[in-house]
Amino acid sequence: MRLSSMADYAVVTMTAAARNCGGARISAARLAESTGLPAPTVQKLVSRLTAAGLLRSARGAHGGLKLARPAAAISLADIVEAVEGPIVLASCLDGEHDCSLESACAVRPHWPVVNAALRGALAQVPLTQLSDPRGARPEGVTA
Repeated sequence: MRLSSMADYAVVTMTAAARNCGGARISAARLAESTGLPAPTVQKLVSRLTAAGLLRSARGAHGGLKLARPAAAISLADIVEAVEGPIVLASCLDGEHDCSLESACAVRPHWPVVNAALRGALAQVPLTQLSDPRGARPEGVTA
């Protein structure tokens, strides 16, 4: 399994937003500049992330973008689903499938457990961890 480029860029964008906009707002142009992503891509992502309730935008002289909730309350799963939709590993579970094995498939009943485990793992990674410039740390290591 691999994230799409847009999901990857959404994580990069949200990480930059968490690092840069604490209490202040930041423009999409500034997010593009700080991430190195093309401005049109960031604009598209900002639209999706705002629609998903992860970013909040305001117009005007003091406008810009801000996290819609604290970074600790936004997970990697939230970000991926904002761009990709629900996390579904097997096509037979997304409601739009055409599988010739469906009637005899012994694995299909187990996919919901696998999907829940994957989503649960992604939900355990908060944006605060992703935006930490020191990078990931093994459990128990603080410095």
